[in-house]
Amino acid sequence: MAPEVLLIEDSKTQAAQIKATLESLGLQVRVAYDGPDGLRAALEHRPSLIVLDVKLPTMDGFQVCRRLKRAPETQSIPVIMLTEKDGAQATLSGLQAGADDYIPKDIFATEHLINTLQELGIVE
Repeated sequence: MAPEVLLIEDSKTQAAQIKATLESLGLQVRVAYDGPDGLRAALEHRPSLIVLDVKLPTMDGFQVCRRLKRAPETQSIPVIMLTEKDGAQATLSGLQAGADDYIPKDIFATEHLINTLQELGIVE
């Protein structure tokens, strides 16, 4: 059984691209399009990993990450923030919220994501 990844991304286009990348690595991907749905999916399905955008409707990714890391049921699930929000302050905010990695969506994002997945032991 392939590890399951929960992708929390409000852009359907970007979600499809990221999902395709993760599935090409042999992962199963479940998508949530906002923070509350993502939190529910994390509690219900207990994925091996959560890939989380920062810019989300109703609740931003920093809030989602803090809630995931505070909840005993989800606090051990690695969270990778993959977002267009870059810069030192945004990165620091993501890591302080409990993210295991913070990846800006740039030309190196896919390579960085794959490297992080390898470091976490999610893919070989």
